[in-house]
Amino acid sequence: MDAKKGVLAVVVLFLGFWMFKDPSGLADIASSGAGEGWGLTTQLFDATINFINELF
Repeated sequence: MDAKKGVLAVVVLFLGFWMFKDPSGLADIASSGAGEGWGLTTQLFDATINFINELF
């Protein structure tokens, strides 16, 4: 359990450091990651709808 807390603390410190050193870079990465996540979600739902339509 302590290892999980340690890893979480390191990740939070890294993101905080990145936010102060290069905020626009962090924002770009977060924006592109969110866009890719949304694209994958829509592909998943489209594939599920197509699969269900093929069953009936």
